[in-house]
Amino acid sequence: MKSYHKQMLFLLAFTVIASACWADEDPYTAERQKMVSEIEADVKLTSSQIKKRSLSGRVMEAMGKVERHEFVPDPLRQSAYQNRPLPIGYGQTISQPYIVALMTDLIDIKDGARVLEIGAGSGYQAAILAECGAAVYTLEIIPELAELAEKRLKRLGYSGIEVRVGDGYYGWPEHSPYDAIIVTAAASHVPPPLLAQLKPGGKMVIPVGGPFMTQHLLLVEKGLEGKVTTRQILPVLFVPLTGGH
Repeated sequence: MKSYHKQMLFLLAFTVIASACWADEDPYTAERQKMVSEIEADVKLTSSQIKKRSLSGRVMEAMGKVERHEFVPDPLRQSAYQNRPLPIGYGQTISQPYIVALMTDLIDIKDGARVLEIGAGSGYQAAILAECGAAVYTLEIIPELAELAEKRLKRLGYSGIEVRVGDGYYGWPEHSPYDAIIVTAAASHVPPPLLAQLKPGGKMVIPVGGPFMTQHLLLVEKGLEGKVTTRQILPVLFVPLTGGH
């Protein structure tokens, strides 16, 4: 009987511990893994356009780690890991996960890289950049979104991200030059101030095209001698870059 009681006590203790662990487990883990698998499938489908069949392990690890449900409005949390853009208010969106991953991969971040983001939005792209080892400076022209993004990122523990309200067309010269620049709104052309703030040897990824017109994601590279080259990656659809320009 003593042996039986010991076994029962052990099973009870195990059940309590296991229940606590399951309670602490992120309920979105499986959905995040499914999202990562869908990104991998999209990469293969577009491999002829993007000139690669897989994205870097660091980028995919970040996509599987950052809690996208924290960056969307509460009513949309159940849709947070769908591989599509979602509205975040003020006429803005959080980008499709595949596009976030692709843009991050294209700028080829190294540890400690200084990255300028134009269009903070919800803060999701900035969080992905930070998980990839970047020091991030992100501009948002809509004050309410900038405030929400800054509070959200601080709450989630992203201390290496600075958020500022400003017109992204003109960049953030105080912290330049940047190793990479990522623009999350469509411009009619590559803004010269951003090119000037890009370090020689640096990369910029930006959607170019007008609203309700064909837009293309461009990879802009600045050579060590300052020569600029561009390459079209694939057609995209972004909200327009706004501001005084």
